[in-house]
Amino acid sequence: MVKRQKHQNSNVRTLENDYVRSSDSKAQYKKQKKIRYRRRMLAFGVIAAAVIVFLVSTYITQERRLAEKQQQKEEVAAKLEEIKEQQEMLELQIAKLEDDEYIAKLARKEYFLSDDGEIIFTIPDDEKDKKSN
Repeated sequence: MVKRQKHQNSNVRTLENDYVRSSDSKAQYKKQKKIRYRRRMLAFGVIAAAVIVFLVSTYITQERRLAEKQQQKEEVAAKLEEIKEQQEMLELQIAKLEDDEYIAKLARKEYFLSDDGEIIFTIPDDEKDKKSN
């Protein structure tokens, strides 16, 4: 295929025959085909870029949500551990309160009750004296 350049100030005249018209029309068709191909590729590229941007933004959003949920899970796990320790302590206290000797000892300590023949002496705590000053 021979490319023909048209010069405005050219002294060379192009031939007007079927072959020249046919080759010009083929060249024009190839040129339009190339333009359509570029447009299709541009449209495809824009669509692909939009899809990629959407997927990346969705991925980032999901990562943030996952991080938040992970943090919540850790907080709840810590709270659960704390509650389990508290429950264990309360169950131990319940077991102690079922013992009559422990109840009697607790009553003597908290309410200054005495057993037969016992005399109660109260001694001030050093810490209370220091806090008072």
